[in-house]
Amino acid sequence: MPDGKNEIKVKFQEQMLGGAYANALHITHTGEEFILDFLLVSPPTGTVNSRIITSPGHMKRIISAMQENVKKYEKKYGEIKQAVEPEAQGHIGFLT
Repeated sequence: MPDGKNEIKVKFQEQMLGGAYANALHITHTGEEFILDFLLVSPPTGTVNSRIITSPGHMKRIISAMQENVKKYEKKYGEIKQAVEPEAQGHIGFLT
């Protein structure tokens, strides 16, 4: 049980409570950061639902945490079958 001294209370912004569904991810990086754009693609268009910008060191921690959680999930529910890559419908371009 946390003693309250080191506990960080996290609050969700109201508009984030329901989450956002994403069926695609676009990743770019610079020497200082990784940029993850989560998209909902429904041809012929798509929408960026969320953009996460993080440091390379934290990106390594995210990957490690995701791998650990996939292992826990598969131990409880069975092996996850990797989704088939959708057929190329053309390049995803970002409007500016």
